[in-house]
Amino acid sequence: MPHAAQFQEIVLAVEGTIYSEMLLLLGGAVVSAPLFKRIGLGTILGYLAAGVAIGPAARLITGGEEILHVAELGIVFLLFLIGLELKASRLWAMRREIFGLGLAQVVVTGAVLALLANTLAGLAWPASFVIGFGLALSSTAFAMQLLQQEGTTNARYGQTTFSILLFQDLAIVPLLALIPMLSPGGETGEAPALPQFGITLVAIVVLVVAGRYVINPLFRVIANTGAKEAMIAAALFVVLGAATLMQIAGLSMAMGAFIAGVMLAESSYRHELEADIEPFRGILLGLFFMAVGLSLDLNVIVSNWTTILLAVPVLMAVKVVTTYAVCRVFGCTHDNAVRVAFLLPQGGEFAFVLFSVAASAAIFPLETASILVAIVTLSMALMPLFAPASKAFLTPDQPEEMEEDFDGAGADVLMIGFSRFGQIAAQILLTGGSAVTIIDHSAERVRSAGKFGFRIYFGDGTRKDVLEASGIRRAKVVAVTTNKKEITDKIVELIQSEYPDTKLYVRSYDRTHTLQLRARGVDYELRETFESGLLFGQRTLEALGMDEDTASAIREDVRRRDEERLALQAVEGIQAGRDRWHTKPVTPEPLIKPTRESKRLDKEALDDKTPETVDT
Repeated sequence: MPHAAQFQEIVLAVEGTIYSEMLLLLGGAVVSAPLFKRIGLGTILGYLAAGVAIGPAARLITGGEEILHVAELGIVFLLFLIGLELKASRLWAMRREIFGLGLAQVVVTGAVLALLANTLAGLAWPASFVIGFGLALSSTAFAMQLLQQEGTTNARYGQTTFSILLFQDLAIVPLLALIPMLSPGGETGEAPALPQFGITLVAIVVLVVAGRYVINPLFRVIANTGAKEAMIAAALFVVLGAATLMQIAGLSMAMGAFIAGVMLAESSYRHELEADIEPFRGILLGLFFMAVGLSLDLNVIVSNWTTILLAVPVLMAVKVVTTYAVCRVFGCTHDNAVRVAFLLPQGGEFAFVLFSVAASAAIFPLETASILVAIVTLSMALMPLFAPASKAFLTPDQPEEMEEDFDGAGADVLMIGFSRFGQIAAQILLTGGSAVTIIDHSAERVRSAGKFGFRIYFGDGTRKDVLEASGIRRAKVVAVTTNKKEITDKIVELIQSEYPDTKLYVRSYDRTHTLQLRARGVDYELRETFESGLLFGQRTLEALGMDEDTASAIREDVRRRDEERLALQAVEGIQAGRDRWHTKPVTPEPLIKPTRESKRLDKEALDDKTPETVDT
């Protein structure tokens, strides 16, 4: 019995420790994330700062490595959600970026860093190789989190960044397989490359088959029961099951989750899965960044602060330069190459794993591994401050490009242009129950509108292929609401030439543009400021004391006169109909018909009537 009592005390002590650590971590997240977000440093740096404060600084929590292993599930969920946004066909279309650009970035950056480690630090080639290629990997969590915060995941440079990160996640497998051969005495060892490759291939096939023939029916059965909790449990089971299967096969858990996400990208339950996983992704990813801060060894930093202080900027500078150069070789524009380069200069999560395994294999001492972990961690910590620096190297006034993706486009109304005029018109259409597909050439506007849930796509409405992809043949009405006259004219000309039966409703720039559009035979046009100006004038009359009915009648009279003037101008020229335009205050004729005819009441008429018959 005494032993049982002691065991119970130990269990209670352990539980108390777990609960207290959970409270500390949650409290740190609640305080640091909003604070750092408010001062403009971003939530990522807030989580890192909270981890450093709770762990190495105050020593309230020790053993950050264990928490880091659990928190890496945040990366797993993040890649699953990214996979949900990518269909297999789209992933295949990105193969050049993944296996071409991604491979080139890892090889070039890894080789340069390995050479620096050998020449500057005097390390042996096996150690230099592991360090160089380990530092060449970047943080998927940091880069994708920054892209998501900015809403640029689907931008052209966002897709390029993702392609490189995806290959880096794949690269960790051969790098780990090379460790035994690089360790002292491991040169003669035989690496089980072929069997491991076979196991990996079988695991991927199993996952693909399960995604196509098992997972969707499973979700269908659970959804029919109406058990919300079971649906969430099934979503977690699929993600963690796929991640575990890939880990057993030798790939990373994140890669398994990503493949599962791609397999479910076309599932009708995609949005349900995204909603179920998102809360877990958010809190675990925040926990991951805190765990990185917890695992930071301040003693190592203090003892080797000069080395780290020099190594971090060198690492980030080398990765920026090599990544930019590789992107340019593969055809990226200057601005996109700069954005990608400044998103990938930090060390990656898998570097922690690679350096730990290398230290265990005696490729380099544990102290070197601790210094490398500190360099990677500090490079991560600098990312929220470093990434915005890319703006200084961008071409001034260069419009941002996005990937054109019209998946799901097509509706009764196709709206081209989504500035203020189009946004107001869209509200009327949506309130009336009409589906609207919107395309706009501004990446920033597409991102902003997409955050509010609009069905909006990035594309140039002056291109026929974009109109086809956005569903113009299905549209009953095409609303051209662009805010530039020349662009509007190009779109109208293209549509009338290629789709002559399409009903065109067009926003005109001014009076001259209105006449030009009418001459083209558009179905309806409206000057962008006409109706708002009429209403503004009416409300001003009411503010001066006029009753609403009279002011409204005056507004309609002005609208009628304007229409008459337009009709004359269409025949006689822009100077016609000037008599329809008031330029001075007038005493208007009654605009509302009286309910009774008026009669002249002179003295004789009054004398002929008795008091009882006089109108009062």
